[in-house]
Amino acid sequence: MSDFAAWTQACQARMESVLAAWLPPAHIAPQRLHEAMRYAVLGGGKRVRPLLAFAAGEVAGADPERVQHAAAAVELIHAYSLVHDDMPAMDDDALRRGKPTVHVEFDEATALLVGDALQSLAFDILASQPLAADAATQLNMVQVLAQAAGSRGMAGGQAIDLASVGKPLDLTELEFMHIHKTGALIRASVLLGAQCGTVTDATTAALDHYAKCIGLAFQVVDDVLDAEAPTATLGKTAGKDAANNKPTYVSLLGVARARELAQELRADAHAALDKLGAPAARLRQLADFVVERTF
Repeated sequence: MSDFAAWTQACQARMESVLAAWLPPAHIAPQRLHEAMRYAVLGGGKRVRPLLAFAAGEVAGADPERVQHAAAAVELIHAYSLVHDDMPAMDDDALRRGKPTVHVEFDEATALLVGDALQSLAFDILASQPLAADAATQLNMVQVLAQAAGSRGMAGGQAIDLASVGKPLDLTELEFMHIHKTGALIRASVLLGAQCGTVTDATTAALDHYAKCIGLAFQVVDDVLDAEAPTATLGKTAGKDAANNKPTYVSLLGVARARELAQELRADAHAALDKLGAPAARLRQLADFVVERTF
């Protein structure tokens, strides 16, 4: 097993334990809601956002005990977004991470409440744990995640996505949508991990540029996989974007050019880390993972 694979598995296992500890036990009332929350979060997912937080934490010399809680907050926001995105009013999907989506396994009302509760829990974590060297930095961390999740971030990107179905978008418009829908939370993962430690303004700027490149690259590869990979590999319904007439990097550029764009974004992400040296090694490896993944 490679060093990167071992590190990835260790971080993923750590996050499973941290998330399981933060989520309310299923036997505590209201039991059905808590069971559904755990169903939505545990036992699946690549945990890319927590991996990015841990990797950025290495650049900042952050204590992993701090980073794990910031990473959990981001992952809970991500999980809530998936629950809501899969609902009939949004993407109307029946499969996520290889199992029935929350509204299918439980019901629509429960799925709606699961998303609400996971979002609240994310901010509970950020507010209750000593994550940063000073209160002002920790307050900024709360703001970073709030903005990444809100109308100027993930939720706004989803709104643009829903409004764009069946409409032709140019590359600039498509990038604007995905900088918000996918990129905002990936950027928050990197920034929150770094803020658990100590970073200069120049390092923060480099990390921010890296994160923007990786956020777009992640979506480009997602679009390619949606067009080419089978449902069994993806763990979610393949070909949904084309079936729903959604604008994607593949529909706009074709598969070959989309793959080239992902490689260009990876190169740009690597270049952003040039001055950060050895501590940025995990971020470099994650850039490669994001672009080369097959699921």
